[in-house]
Amino acid sequence: MDFVDPPVRLFMGNDKYENEDLIKWGWEEDVWFHVDKVSSAHVYLRLNPGQTIDDIPMAVIEDAAQLCKANSIQGNKMNNVDVVYTQWSNLRKTPGMDVGQVGFHSEKEVRKIRLEKRINEIVNRLNKTKVESHPNFRQEREERDRQERNLAKKELKEKQQKEKEELERRKKEQELRNYTSLFSSASMKTNKDAADEDSDDFM
Repeated sequence: MDFVDPPVRLFMGNDKYENEDLIKWGWEEDVWFHVDKVSSAHVYLRLNPGQTIDDIPMAVIEDAAQLCKANSIQGNKMNNVDVVYTQWSNLRKTPGMDVGQVGFHSEKEVRKIRLEKRINEIVNRLNKTKVESHPNFRQEREERDRQERNLAKKELKEKQQKEKEELERRKKEQELRNYTSLFSSASMKTNKDAADEDSDDFM
């Protein structure tokens, strides 16, 4: 969507099998939307790096919710429907669930928005930006994970290099302090030493 800055990406499964892939291969940055208590499309919002669910503008939440409602056979006909949304990481899938069905790890992490009615202006605007594609969700997720691992390795290497440099710096400082201390001890004289050097010897 180009009307927000930076632009955001919304995507939606075409059927329950594509929804299943989205559930399985979602990203940590994804926020999941669904009409509450009735069947609907699964809509995902991919956050930009550094964003959290609290950073989503209300206009974007409303757009994603309207898209869910418009793509729900029952929900599209109803007024005053709730759309729930939560981080992808909060979705819970168990072996006994049907294809495309999902639960939550924590109900406290699930948020809700009430839609009084369908707003055609929003739905039409979103449909104009719609691009139909069939990406390989697994491949995209694995590529993203690979990039994350490479970034983590790079950051670890940089951290280890900084720690090594800091250790070397401290070592040199310690050696310098030891040398200075040794030099000062060798050149220092007591009052007695000075007096002995200045006195004459008599038989």
